[in-house]
Amino acid sequence: MEVLKAGSRPPWVGLSAAVWVQIAAGNAYTFPLYSPSLKTVMGFNQQQLTILGVANDIGENVGILPGIACNKLPPWVVLLVGVCACFMGYGVLWLAVSETVKSMPYWVLWIALCIATHSSAWFDTAVLVTNMRNFPLSRGTVAGILKGYAGISAAVYTEVYSMALNQSASKILLFLTIGLPLICLAMMYFIRACIPAAKEDSSEHVHFLFTQAASLCLAIYLLTTVILKDVLSLSNAISYTFVAIMIIFLMSPIAIPIKMTLFPANAKKPVPPVGSSDDLVSGEDDSRQIDPLLLLSSSETNLGSFYEGEDVSDIDILLAVGVGAVTKKRRPKRGEDFKFQEAIVKADFWLLWLVYFLGVGSGVTVLNNLAQIGVAVGIDDTTILLCLFGFCNFLGRLGGGAVSEHFLRSKTIPRTVWMTLSQIIMIIAFLLFASALNGTHYAATGFLGICYGVQFAIMIPTSSELFGLKHFGIIFNFMQLGNPIGAFLFSGLLAGYVYDAEVVKQEGSSCLGPNCYRLTFLVLACMCGIGTILSVILTIRIRPVYQMLYAGGFFSSPSKF
Repeated sequence: MEVLKAGSRPPWVGLSAAVWVQIAAGNAYTFPLYSPSLKTVMGFNQQQLTILGVANDIGENVGILPGIACNKLPPWVVLLVGVCACFMGYGVLWLAVSETVKSMPYWVLWIALCIATHSSAWFDTAVLVTNMRNFPLSRGTVAGILKGYAGISAAVYTEVYSMALNQSASKILLFLTIGLPLICLAMMYFIRACIPAAKEDSSEHVHFLFTQAASLCLAIYLLTTVILKDVLSLSNAISYTFVAIMIIFLMSPIAIPIKMTLFPANAKKPVPPVGSSDDLVSGEDDSRQIDPLLLLSSSETNLGSFYEGEDVSDIDILLAVGVGAVTKKRRPKRGEDFKFQEAIVKADFWLLWLVYFLGVGSGVTVLNNLAQIGVAVGIDDTTILLCLFGFCNFLGRLGGGAVSEHFLRSKTIPRTVWMTLSQIIMIIAFLLFASALNGTHYAATGFLGICYGVQFAIMIPTSSELFGLKHFGIIFNFMQLGNPIGAFLFSGLLAGYVYDAEVVKQEGSSCLGPNCYRLTFLVLACMCGIGTILSVILTIRIRPVYQMLYAGGFFSSPSKF
């Protein structure tokens, strides 16, 4: 695999291309847009539709194969697999919704939806792992930016669906079938591994700030235009103009490598030898700018040989070390590179998994049923609810990465503190949903969207800091299994059963009133209460790890986000 030099433009070109791939990776968020038509055309009941929602989440989050593949294959191959899955899966769904194929079996649709949204796992793994490795000193920031764009993709698709496709379910599915593969094929060349810089240069934090500001402007723009579309009667020309401006916002991160090309930085000052006079006059601050990744261990602790295709076997290690190798070989400590089988037996691994499972599992239950929740309480047009959730989800992801990065570097506060706070707020949001008071659904949707996004922004860098970057792909993808498992238990079984039971009581075809989901919300509030307790335990356990990393110089670079 070709590896590009540190400090060159390709890392930023790759990050710019990753923005588009992350929008494509958010294709699972389109389920609420076409699910009502799918339910009508196929004659499904609510529980059948909810089980399809579980397939949607299973496909999106079961990323074990992509996690393994990203250590064996170049990023473009991983992306190509996602392109094929996207084309085949959504192609089958389009055939069903457009009634090109009549009476398609339920199990075929279930499998097709799994395959379609499984493309998200391949897209997400390729760009996230590559960019986390390209920017190892800004893991939280990079994770927040990339997952933020994935979160705001819901609003992007809503914009395209309502303004360019006339709210047609068959057209959005056709776009997913053909449009997304073409976008990813176009970006494939630019997603590549680079040797990471030992420390941040003076302009890197400005580039990150620009990218974050561009994404925030895009999020505000999308929320504004969707609301305008809902309250005003816009002509086709204005609608298409809005979509064109959205595309320009999505292209804005490419301004960074363009600026680096047109206005190159001054020639780099040669690195002086250790102990030279240049090193002495650089001052106290510069004296601390030693490569922090080399201070923690001699076994490539944090970066690892992540651009090597194969792992070194235990036999090779024994042969290399020779006599006494058995006594020298030890298990990794927290903060070093773990193999998956070494990480999975750790208590911290399962505590992080459980906290993430309870947080995202409860959040995705509301997301999958948000349209039906709105209709049940008398909200005729649920598009604003979906867009509000997408916007706040984006804020949670972007803000969670940036804020946790700041406090981690400045105060050595573990990122999991923010998971604890977010799940406390989720409890309040679920109680607001259950109360069904006038106007509370919008506030509850906003709170829940932010806290749901925080779970992603915290879990990803935390898993890399505790268990290393070398096998990060498979570790974080295993963590993401909490999403589909939570969706199956809380959405497929709990929410679907409660809704259909209330339909039977009302003797109608659909459920109306707050009782449709009240019990579900109360149970989800209890789950987040358990998650809060587990998150506190995890934070107490890992705090010494971050103090050790700080003492070793891992966070010696100034906080730049």
